[in-house]
Amino acid sequence: MSITTIVGGQWGDEGKGKIIDHLAESASVIARYSGGNNAGHTIENEHGKFALHLVPCGISWPNTKNIIGSGTVIDPNVLIKEIEIINKSKLPGTIYISEKAHIIMPYHVILDELEEKFRGKNAVGTTGRGIGPAYSDKISRSGIRMVELLSPDSMIEKTLKILKIKNEIIQKIYDGEKINEKEIINTIHIWAKNLSSYISNTEEIINKSINNKENIILEGAQGALLDIDHGTYPYVTSSNSIAGGSLTGLGIGSKDISNVYGVFKAFTTRVGEGPFPTEIFGKDADNIRKIAGEFGATTGRPRRIGWFDAVAAKYSAQINGLDSIILTKLDILDNWDEIKICISYELNGKKLSNFPTDEKILNKVNPIYENIEGWEESTFNLDSFEKINENAKKFLNRLEEILELPINVISTGPKRESTIIRQKL
Repeated sequence: MSITTIVGGQWGDEGKGKIIDHLAESASVIARYSGGNNAGHTIENEHGKFALHLVPCGISWPNTKNIIGSGTVIDPNVLIKEIEIINKSKLPGTIYISEKAHIIMPYHVILDELEEKFRGKNAVGTTGRGIGPAYSDKISRSGIRMVELLSPDSMIEKTLKILKIKNEIIQKIYDGEKINEKEIINTIHIWAKNLSSYISNTEEIINKSINNKENIILEGAQGALLDIDHGTYPYVTSSNSIAGGSLTGLGIGSKDISNVYGVFKAFTTRVGEGPFPTEIFGKDADNIRKIAGEFGATTGRPRRIGWFDAVAAKYSAQINGLDSIILTKLDILDNWDEIKICISYELNGKKLSNFPTDEKILNKVNPIYENIEGWEESTFNLDSFEKINENAKKFLNRLEEILELPINVISTGPKRESTIIRQKL
């Protein structure tokens, strides 16, 4: 038995979906522990290609329990559409929704958009999907949980009381349009009809699997550098995306976790605003973006591109307690004359080896690079380490030396089989 947490090591979009889909073959439970439909995990297998936003990436495997945990926030409209696609495609896994997960209400989405617009040049680059306002209501104890869909009349009564306050804010502060009560009542009934059968005590399901010594994968969303506490605040997500979030977001004890694996790209990307020390621009960035398809699975926004940042990666390894690294998109670095790795920062003539948590400082640092000779031989779709050319191996070995962690899995393409397992996880 093992309980493995898979976490994004950078600013998200590292390819966690493909990795989890690959590893889920031997798992009985795959449980998503944080975030909402601001995350997009793309998987590609014999069933087709899917961009999942809430349902865990083990859904393509038979006999898997795919849990949306209590640490998530759920837009029922998005989830209903996602389940429809899954059912139409006949994906064989089973879906369970935590009764404790909070609901993204229509007023959350509206407030998210209005607040971001109100910030103007100080906007943080949210996806506008209501994630932050939903988590805010959760913390202020005025949220609505999935279990309340099991008693829709009671939920409607509660919602209408909250709606009076939200409409005041929408109209008087942001000069927005009032939310219609009848529309939200009808919406709640639709949600209850479509989702009630999936709502469960998911902690009981997980702990039963633990007692039965089954393999469990805990699925993170976004990346560690977007964590609300440990990321590049305020340009972060609204939940704990680091490995520790898997405990609170699923109701698991820390003693039960067997391994924590961090997924990193062979380069770095970021979506939205915020500091990005190794960011590159122009033709080089455009080439990587085009070849790698670096556009958001959720928003379609073009991702910012940068070289591998080992300073940020070491910080990520520390706050997640990583056991090893899973490296994705190695093939995107094919045909470069030179590959760069950021090994430290420079600020006002001084060398910084540690990752600054103050975004004002991080915005001012200059990356110090180590150059690695590139390669012309293709690494695309390779399935064994022996097939990798010597220069690509030197790049991988150097990353292991700098980060002081083994790279046990290497992804060389979007499909399941385009995966090199150096040591079984």
